[in-house]
Amino acid sequence: LGGCMSKNRFAEQLIKLRKEAGMTQVELANRLSVSKGTVAMWETGKRETSYSMLFLIADFFDVTIHYLLTGREF
Repeated sequence: LGGCMSKNRFAEQLIKLRKEAGMTQVELANRLSVSKGTVAMWETGKRETSYSMLFLIADFFDVTIHYLLTGREF
Protein backbone atom coordinates (compact mmCIF):
# COMPACT_ATOMS: atom_id res chain seq x y z
CA LEU A 1 0.00 0.00 0.00
CA GLY A 2 2.97 2.28 -0.19
CA GLY A 3 4.92 3.76 2.66
CA CYS A 4 4.08 4.19 6.29
CA MET A 5 1.92 7.23 5.63
CA SER A 6 -0.51 5.18 3.51
CA LYS A 7 -0.70 2.45 6.11
CA ASN A 8 -1.25 4.96 8.90
CA ARG A 9 -3.91 6.81 6.91
CA PHE A 10 -5.66 3.52 6.13
CA ALA A 11 -5.50 2.59 9.83
CA GLU A 12 -6.95 5.98 10.83
CA GLN A 13 -9.73 5.72 8.26
CA LEU A 14 -10.61 2.17 9.23
CA ILE A 15 -10.86 3.10 12.92
CA LYS A 16 -12.94 6.18 12.08
CA LEU A 17 -15.35 4.30 9.82
CA ARG A 18 -15.69 1.39 12.23
CA LYS A 19 -16.43 3.68 15.18
CA GLU A 20 -18.86 5.78 13.13
CA ALA A 21 -20.69 2.52 12.34
CA GLY A 22 -20.77 1.74 16.08
CA MET A 23 -18.90 -1.52 15.55
CA THR A 24 -16.28 -3.30 17.61
CA GLN A 25 -13.22 -4.89 16.04
CA VAL A 26 -14.86 -8.28 16.61
CA GLU A 27 -18.05 -7.23 14.82
CA LEU A 28 -16.11 -5.86 11.84
CA ALA A 29 -13.92 -8.96 11.72
CA ASN A 30 -17.02 -11.17 11.65
CA ARG A 31 -18.60 -9.14 8.84
CA LEU A 32 -15.39 -9.32 6.77
CA SER A 33 -14.71 -12.99 7.63
CA VAL A 34 -11.31 -12.26 9.16
CA SER A 35 -10.00 -12.61 12.70
CA LYS A 36 -10.22 -9.85 15.29
CA GLY A 37 -6.42 -9.94 15.37
CA THR A 38 -6.29 -9.10 11.68
CA VAL A 39 -8.52 -6.05 12.18
CA ALA A 40 -6.41 -5.01 15.17
CA MET A 41 -3.21 -5.27 13.12
CA TRP A 42 -4.73 -3.25 10.27
CA GLU A 43 -5.74 -0.58 12.77
CA THR A 44 -2.27 -0.40 14.32
CA GLY A 45 -0.53 -0.44 10.93
CA LYS A 46 1.21 -3.73 11.71
CA ARG A 47 -0.36 -5.55 8.78
CA GLU A 48 -1.31 -4.43 5.29
CA THR A 49 -4.49 -5.60 3.68
CA SER A 50 -4.82 -7.18 0.25
CA TYR A 51 -6.28 -5.26 -2.67
CA SER A 52 -9.26 -7.60 -2.75
CA MET A 53 -9.92 -6.88 0.94
CA LEU A 54 -9.66 -3.14 0.29
CA PHE A 55 -12.53 -3.52 -2.18
CA LEU A 56 -14.58 -5.43 0.41
CA ILE A 57 -13.90 -2.87 3.14
CA ALA A 58 -14.70 0.06 0.84
CA ASP A 59 -17.91 -1.63 -0.29
CA PHE A 60 -18.89 -2.49 3.28
CA PHE A 61 -18.52 1.13 4.44
CA ASP A 62 -19.81 2.55 1.13
CA VAL A 63 -16.68 4.61 0.52
CA THR A 64 -14.06 4.63 -2.22
CA ILE A 65 -10.69 2.91 -1.93
CA HIS A 66 -9.16 6.35 -2.47
CA TYR A 67 -10.99 7.57 0.65
CA LEU A 68 -9.80 4.55 2.64
CA LEU A 69 -6.18 5.24 1.71
CA THR A 70 -6.14 9.04 1.82
CA GLY A 71 -9.08 10.24 3.89
CA ARG A 72 -10.17 12.36 0.91
CA GLU A 73 -12.64 11.95 -1.89
CA PHE A 74 -11.57 12.90 -5.39
